[in-house]
Amino acid sequence: MQVLRRLREVDPVLPVVMLTGHGTVEHAVRATRLGAYDFVLKPPDLEHLEVVLRRAMEHARLRREVDHLRAGTAVSATLLGESAGLKQVIQQLDKVARSNAAKVLIQGETGTGKELMARYLHGRSARAAAPFIDLNCSAIPEQLLESQLFGHEKGAFTDAKHFKKGLFDLADGGTLFLDEIGEMAPQLQSKLLRVLETHTFRRVGGHADIQVDVRIVAATHRDLKRQVAEGRFREDLYFRLNAVPIMMPPLRERRDDIEVLALHFIGQFCAEMGRPPARLHPAALQALAGYAWPGNVRELKNVIERVLLLETEEDILPQHLPAEFAAGALAGGGAPGAAGTGAAARIPTGDPFPRGVVRPLAQIEQMAIGHAIAVCEGNKTRAAQMLGISRQTLRTKLNELRMEDEPESATEA
Repeated sequence: MQVLRRLREVDPVLPVVMLTGHGTVEHAVRATRLGAYDFVLKPPDLEHLEVVLRRAMEHARLRREVDHLRAGTAVSATLLGESAGLKQVIQQLDKVARSNAAKVLIQGETGTGKELMARYLHGRSARAAAPFIDLNCSAIPEQLLESQLFGHEKGAFTDAKHFKKGLFDLADGGTLFLDEIGEMAPQLQSKLLRVLETHTFRRVGGHADIQVDVRIVAATHRDLKRQVAEGRFREDLYFRLNAVPIMMPPLRERRDDIEVLALHFIGQFCAEMGRPPARLHPAALQALAGYAWPGNVRELKNVIERVLLLETEEDILPQHLPAEFAAGALAGGGAPGAAGTGAAARIPTGDPFPRGVVRPLAQIEQMAIGHAIAVCEGNKTRAAQMLGISRQTLRTKLNELRMEDEPESATEA
């Protein structure tokens, strides 16, 4: 009993089975109260003992998993930024958190922070004390994804040597975040639809319906409407998931957030690396603000981490940033056509109106023309129409701005 008491102090989750030849009912009760999983008398039936030990280990594994998942939701997620687009998203999430809406679809480019939005929603809802469980549907093979979601019975398939609970079981009462839902196989889409409609599911190899109360938050960077039209995503599932749609704008449309996020990452990584807080030089901030950020917030975080790892100076200067930032600064600050050859290299990138910077009119015109041609996939006739000018005027502008005027495509002809 002393050993049992000491074990509970060292590791409360460690499964303990008492085996004794001198046990009484009183001893069994005491052991159970002290936290023993089971109490077995000698001589034990070995098959029964094996079952007891396997159940004890599975119970401990599930308890650790649940404790870990709940600990992951203890820290409330925070969405940092001052842009109008982010504020609108936060308002939407706050409204949904106060409601009983069971299905939310978050859309946005890769790296915009869709999982953070889901955690923010969960942390401010009545489900905050329950588990938040996330699953990347694109990271798990199709044959394993069903078992991950719904669990399986022992012997359901070749490697199913033990009973296993699924994520729907573990998320009961809380939130299940399905990232990259657009990558889910059609067969699983139909099973997910059944859960959304009936709030019940069956484990792989099981025959009984299990009822759950789970808020489903799905996310994708794909255009689900297009996938529905192409027959790659179920239309009925799309409408079910899209009960509350929320769109997270990319970082290039939230330039007011760049400084806030950069300073946050600087403070975070400096603390992790044990180095004094670094300062962001205004010129470096201007370079960050003028960048297009195809990788969004995740790319900004990686850039800050790389700079702090490689540079030891107290100030983060423009020359500390990766080469693409220096190239963007040259394209944005020099004369038209000064950076490289070809239309794409000569067009300044980033925000046409960055904070604290005034671009020459020629650059603004250059950016507008380049953007129109890109949107029209190189069709200059359509680009001229969208710009509200004639085809000949566009040709003249291309020559004046020294932007490469490639031969007309067969589509234009």
